[in-house]
Amino acid sequence: QVQVVESGGGVVQPGDSLTLSCVASGSAFEIWGAGWYRQGPGKQRELVAFSAVGGPTKYADSVRGRFTISRDNAKSTVFLQMNSLKPEDTAVYYCFHAGVWGQGTQVTVSS
Repeated sequence: QVQVVESGGGVVQPGDSLTLSCVASGSAFEIWGAGWYRQGPGKQRELVAFSAVGGPTKYADSVRGRFTISRDNAKSTVFLQMNSLKPEDTAVYYCFHAGVWGQGTQVTVSS
């Protein structure tokens, strides 16, 4: 019954910031954590950031220090704040939240 919808993607220039959101509707609860993944052109899907239930938060080396995962529990929403965006951050970003995958949102970083 749970649905997850990502939003906030778009086209930005290098150095810009974006915040992605991932909203779960229905009987939403975390299974073991929530995370953001991405798949860029010609690349495999990779973990970007993951927040384990009652555990640590992990980031990919490529985004550590630039991206931050957070949540608004009252709104069943997970966020990914992305700063200092680079062209190599261009990808479809997927959210895994409340045991459900979202459909993805496109982030394009170019000048």
